[in-house]
Amino acid sequence: RDLGASDVEAFINHLAVQRKVAASTQTQALNALVFLYDAVLGQPLGVMTGLKRVQPRYRVPVVLTTDEVKRILGLMEGTPRLMSELMYGAGSRVNECVTLRFKDIDFGARVITVRSGKGGKDRTTVLPEQLIRPLQQHLLRVAALHQEDLAKGGGLAPLPNAIQRKYPSASASLAWQFVFPSSVLRPWGESGRRVPWHTSDSSVQRPFRAALQRAGVLKHASVHTLRHSFATHLLSSGTDIRTIQLLLGHRNLQT
Repeated sequence: RDLGASDVEAFINHLAVQRKVAASTQTQALNALVFLYDAVLGQPLGVMTGLKRVQPRYRVPVVLTTDEVKRILGLMEGTPRLMSELMYGAGSRVNECVTLRFKDIDFGARVITVRSGKGGKDRTTVLPEQLIRPLQQHLLRVAALHQEDLAKGGGLAPLPNAIQRKYPSASASLAWQFVFPSSVLRPWGESGRRVPWHTSDSSVQRPFRAALQRAGVLKHASVHTLRHSFATHLLSSGTDIRTIQLLLGHRNLQT
């Protein structure tokens, strides 16, 4: 309570000048302090005219060439490779990939439905033809494991709360099983019953980084770079930017 607007201003400027934080970090700190003084302490700070704001810096996203993508994916194997191919071929985020369920894949229409993507919105994206067979083979293996789990009294998938209340038996359905399940059991729901969850982001991130190094690609890339590369390669091949925006689930064309 003894510190006022001038002290807050000095601290925010310190973040910009001495600490050299990002613009978003400085803004977050300022908003938190404004809320603290206004809503908690009841001492509004008022207008601070001496603030030194950090200017946002736009960073050009890293993009892999088609040859680099082939080299990296060629050094991967098994499920991590399939997941990476899916992220590149469908332009999905890593979290969208690991949380895919059987019902989200439509082989007939060759589309994938992304549920609750960034911003909580659903969207559809493409399912590349060359991934149909390996993905179907993968799903057959997961379905067989699911049947074994059901026979042992397991095989339940965690459901969104609304679905669980309305269709409690759906958790045993193959449609709701994760495409990339984890072998680790986690507590779920009010009962705390331990059920298989989806695999973690790191299950594909680590193998991708290893393949990136082995391929001799010096770019500062990650699995998310596959999404940037998907968009860039579509644009280079003549796909209109509005279509790419819809496939990526971006609100703003500039992003």
